[in-house]
Amino acid sequence: MNLNKVFLIGRLTADPQLRNTPGGQSVTSFSVATNRVWNDKLGSKQNETEYHNVVAWGRSAEIASQFLKKGSMAFVEGRLRTRTWQDKQGQTRKTTEIMLERLQLGPRSMGGGGSGGDAPLGGGFAPAQSREESIAEEVPVIDIDEEGKGEIKEEDLPF
Repeated sequence: MNLNKVFLIGRLTADPQLRNTPGGQSVTSFSVATNRVWNDKLGSKQNETEYHNVVAWGRSAEIASQFLKKGSMAFVEGRLRTRTWQDKQGQTRKTTEIMLERLQLGPRSMGGGGSGGDAPLGGGFAPAQSREESIAEEVPVIDIDEEGKGEIKEEDLPF
């Protein structure tokens, strides 16, 4: 049995870049940063940031470019794909990307600025829960199917 599945919750490092293929297919790419925080052997707090390249196609690409901005929080589900190409100097280059299969939009900031703050809709986080559990309860799920069957309009969003 084989499995190639990725789940990430993080913040966008830049606005998504929407393009169209010569055949008219929409494609967008964006980068998501995730943080890992831990205490080392001496008890000092350590922080490590990873950057993940995400590629979305079709309706998912359009939704991502329309509703995600730099700093927005997003839940990304997808699969890993490694591409190989030749650069201008003839060197073989590789990159690993996440091919988006599902996207869940994170909370918008309470202040309005559109850059996605930490405050979820409806108030703060419950102290007995982890931050991720609290976000999951407060953020509505918007499933984006690859077939583009369901139209999502901005006025239909609950936030």
